Amino acid sequence: MPNYFILIKGRKFCAKLTSMGKKLTKREEDYSKWYNELVVKADLAESSGVRGCMVIKPYGYAIWEKMQAQLDKMFKETGHENAYFPLFIPKSYLSKEASHVEGFAKECAVVTHYRLKNAEDGSGIIVDPDAKLEEELIVRPTSETIIWDTYRRWIQSYRDLPLLVNQWANVVRWEMRTRLFLRTAEFLWQEGHTAHATEKEAIAEAEQMMHVYAEFAEEYMGVPVIKGTKTASERFAGAVETYCIEALMQDGKALQAGTSHFLGQNFAKAFDVKFANKEGKQEHVWATSWGVSTRLMGALIMTHSDDNGLVLPPKLAPIQVVIVPIYRGEDQLDAISERVAPLVKELRSKGISVKYDNRDTHKPGFKFNEYELKGVPVRLAIGQRDMENGTYEVARRDTFEKETVAADGIVGKIEFLLEDIQKNIHKKALEHRENHITEVNSYEEFKEVLENKGGFLSAHWDGTPETEERIKEETKATIRCIPIDAEEEEGSCMVSGKPSLKRVLFAKAY
Repeated sequence: MPNYFILIKGRKFCAKLTSMGKKLTKREEDYSKWYNELVVKADLAESSGVRGCMVIKPYGYAIWEKMQAQLDKMFKETGHENAYFPLFIPKSYLSKEASHVEGFAKECAVVTHYRLKNAEDGSGIIVDPDAKLEEELIVRPTSETIIWDTYRRWIQSYRDLPLLVNQWANVVRWEMRTRLFLRTAEFLWQEGHTAHATEKEAIAEAEQMMHVYAEFAEEYMGVPVIKGTKTASERFAGAVETYCIEALMQDGKALQAGTSHFLGQNFAKAFDVKFANKEGKQEHVWATSWGVSTRLMGALIMTHSDDNGLVLPPKLAPIQVVIVPIYRGEDQLDAISERVAPLVKELRSKGISVKYDNRDTHKPGFKFNEYELKGVPVRLAIGQRDMENGTYEVARRDTFEKETVAADGIVGKIEFLLEDIQKNIHKKALEHRENHITEVNSYEEFKEVLENKGGFLSAHWDGTPETEERIKEETKATIRCIPIDAEEEEGSCMVSGKPSLKRVLFAKAY
């Protein structure tokens, strides 16, 4: 491979151009290709030997772990507890709730046998035909059915309610067209499942979790979202109401970042989950379910990243600060390492994740490129001149701005930068979204804006599934949500001309 050269502090460094060093496809040239390259080159994930499934690499999993830890904290602060339920669901369970099975039937992976054996002709291992299961098992696409069968045993009285349970798990939905993080046959997620004594309590729970998801997306991911409800055709299978948070990616497509469902009494009736109220009367409980998945990783990447690589919010970055020494010889490296050690210790004592990269197998230029690609928010460089002057060179990933900072003020500077970068990337994403919400009043205008600008299109809709389906078939755009803060506004449906009292948000989506 050819070499490339980079100037650092007036000195020329050479490094091998590796696969990590190759430039990414630019977003404006091919956004999909840019995304796929970035996921792989930034060491987030890769395709596996199992069709449609991915391997999440350590760096990618470290981001997911930080997401998981914060969400788990927020769930527990709202009274939820973690549990775990089986991976396998008896086929008969799915058939108990008609709309639920209809919604997931085409995506189910089915276990039919429990044993393998060597073929008699020596051709290899085959499924033992004598080991057929009496009842097939479904690899969970979601866990409502197995959980509600369990809740029947857990819930007897109003004293057992509310039951607030979450599980962190993997699920399988047999997708034909897959893309790392955004749509894979197997993915990681959390799914909350709660039971309540009244309809009002269950609706409040579903709404609360939508707000929890929105707070996490905004405050930790730096991703602005719109809260709303889904149309009947877009609801979760078996739900009475689906609440959602919708985000807008840089290419103008929407991404559903999280959903929360009010299930009414559908699953309670299907699995006969009743409780004795305070008067001793038997009633069916009211239910919710809610979940977010590793799809959030895709949202994070596509909201903030640029043509040079990842741009990570400091609150979720596995490495918030990286320190790169620039030296000649072991003596200089030892001196720099001695200077840096107290800084590393102090930063870690403040809960800041920091990496001191003193590898002698890679040149500084390679390291700069690597951490830029991986989206490390703050980079420090220290060389012999810095040692003499008592300074560090500080670079921020979001704007590429660099400055020289005195060593005695470096901790405060880093703390400021981590907060400022978090705010700045959210602000930038919010401005992009606000510039890509367009009010349209005719179907012709709708199609023109959708084709040439993209983003969210705010339009009147007559509320009928027929009109919704026509728009989807003709334009590939769907109603992403009915915003919860949408004001009533008399108007006419852009397609049918029928009366409409509220605008809804359309977009092409992932």
